[in-house]
Amino acid sequence: MDDYSRQATRLEAIGGSYDKWLLGAAVALASIGIVMVASSSIALTQSPFYYLTRHLLFIGVGLVLAMVVMRIELRDIEKRNHILLLACFALLVVVFIPGLGSSVNGARRWINLGVSKFQTVEAVKVLYIVWLSSYLVRFRDEVNATWQAMLKPVGVVGVLVCLLLLQPDFGSSTLLLGITTCMLVLGGAQMKRILLPALVMVLALGLLVYFEPYRMRRITSFWDPWEDQLGSGYQLTNALMAIGRGEWTGVGLGASIQKLNYLPESHTDFIFSVMAEELGFVGVCVIVALYALLVGRALWLGMQCIEMRRHFAGYIAFGIALWIGLQTFVSIGVNLGILPTKGLTLPLISSGGSSVMMTCVAMGLLLRVSYEYNRAVRRQEVRDDIEPLADVAEREPAAAPAPVTATAVAAAAQTSSARGTSRMQQRVEPTFGRIA
Repeated sequence: MDDYSRQATRLEAIGGSYDKWLLGAAVALASIGIVMVASSSIALTQSPFYYLTRHLLFIGVGLVLAMVVMRIELRDIEKRNHILLLACFALLVVVFIPGLGSSVNGARRWINLGVSKFQTVEAVKVLYIVWLSSYLVRFRDEVNATWQAMLKPVGVVGVLVCLLLLQPDFGSSTLLLGITTCMLVLGGAQMKRILLPALVMVLALGLLVYFEPYRMRRITSFWDPWEDQLGSGYQLTNALMAIGRGEWTGVGLGASIQKLNYLPESHTDFIFSVMAEELGFVGVCVIVALYALLVGRALWLGMQCIEMRRHFAGYIAFGIALWIGLQTFVSIGVNLGILPTKGLTLPLISSGGSSVMMTCVAMGLLLRVSYEYNRAVRRQEVRDDIEPLADVAEREPAAAPAPVTATAVAAAAQTSSARGTSRMQQRVEPTFGRIA
């Protein structure tokens, strides 16, 4: 029995492994991003590798942060859910503080760190997903049963959206609303309860677009960008020309024409058009397949965690999958002209320090979820092997019985006669494979 006890205590020493499919997809997309940032930005400045150097630096910082996150237990993160929510509000408010906040092109979305600027909403995306995951765990039953529990996260995201619209940042506001709605559905909220708040939010966003002239121009220009090719449709028309030039196999890596100061933001928001021009339809399909693998694997991981009743880990996987999936869809949709122009980068590929670093952190958190899931599976397999053996060991006699001799049989018979029962008879009865 001591051997089995020692084996049971060694369960805690069993570790897990990181999901190779998630890691492979993330590394592949980041590697493509490095190549494409170098290609798309080479003609933007006098120093041909200026943006590439910055991109590599931010990826390095993001990898360090991801490695730190990958070593933190999820239960320790869950304990600090209230701090994470406060950090979301603080990060969105600090941009309005003079001396700390920084304005670019009329938008006040960054804080000045001296060596670089940081867009706070990128960190808010990660923190908010973690907080909402913890909320859905703590109030899982109430979210499905009561309006009050379901409307609390709606109220929280409403305040965050208001702060974002003051910056203004319409794209990130829409993204947070989409993530919240989908996570509430996955968390068990009834669709009939979700529909009313969703309709109210869509109506409010529509009114914000209608009463803001520059947003309205973006909406109308993507319907027919060629009507004002040199005005409101300038970005989209150049993006479409780049995509059209790529045809099936592309014009070749580095041979894009549109990136030569024709296509604005060719290394950030419109990097997909440059990839389509240089790599063609085949290259675009490979990139889309990698995103599908990343998002699909994250959703699968979330389902596996939920089945094991590891709800916090499962909701985190769902939230990150929704974030990457929705942002990728919007970014590609803007480049293809099926969605209005929004300032959302292509995750893991576009240049942009804040986005790159926080996406790396999200990948580290997702890999941590896969590690703890794999660890739980391995421990359960060992536990299933130990428990049946331990049960058998408990039922086995401590020492082998002495051999039955004629003298022992006679003595037992005399004893049983004296007591009126035959213990010897009970001992030799067949059990038919049953363990008493």
